[in-house]
Amino acid sequence: MAESAEPAGLVHGPRFDIPLYTQADAARYLDMPPTTFRSWARGYRHAFPDRPPVQGAALITSVGVPGGAQPSIPFIGLAEGMFLSALRRARIPMQQIRPALELVRDRLGVEHALASKNLYLCGADLLYQISEEDTLGQENRREARKLIVLKNGQYVFREVVEQYLQHIHYDERYADRLTLPGYEVATIAAEPEVNFGRPYFTATGTPLHVVTGRLHAGETVEDVADDFDLPEEHVAEVAERYGREAA
Repeated sequence: MAESAEPAGLVHGPRFDIPLYTQADAARYLDMPPTTFRSWARGYRHAFPDRPPVQGAALITSVGVPGGAQPSIPFIGLAEGMFLSALRRARIPMQQIRPALELVRDRLGVEHALASKNLYLCGADLLYQISEEDTLGQENRREARKLIVLKNGQYVFREVVEQYLQHIHYDERYADRLTLPGYEVATIAAEPEVNFGRPYFTATGTPLHVVTGRLHAGETVEDVADDFDLPEEHVAEVAERYGREAA
């Protein structure tokens, strides 16, 4: 199925329209708390007895209702989550940079801007320009500026953000492959047209869910690694990570 790429209209295609992941699975793949991913996918509204409510719109693309047992996050939503995860690693409160991100999306003039190659290439410079605007408010401007640094006369994302963005691969316009974060020895990727978008070990092509399923069933790391011709340390890392999540 071909994907349209009109710059000013909606973008359609498998990456954008087909729900592949549940909200919980997407959070697990990105090595982040499910509650944080939920607020990105659904938006949020917090009520207070002594001051006006605080709310924020959804930042991540979802298809249908992003919750429950059914997949609702398409590949492009996972890529948007990867970009937001990069910003989160800088330990800046998301509510303080939400206004800047919304302006960045508007200024880029494309749908799904948070998963676009344009954001990766010129987002830091654009974020600096936006951080100069009074409409953001002083605190929001200050927090947005923490994500960028001047280097060789050009604003770029800080190293902690840039290193995380290296996990995202783009075609001419949008993210088309992700390397999942949080692994030191195993390399696990997700592509919309490989394994129905579900993550897989790049060493062998083995689906991640097959390995985790065998481990959850009680099989040993050694046996699983041998059965799928995977390095034992790769399977051990997955076992440790998923065991930590279950604890």
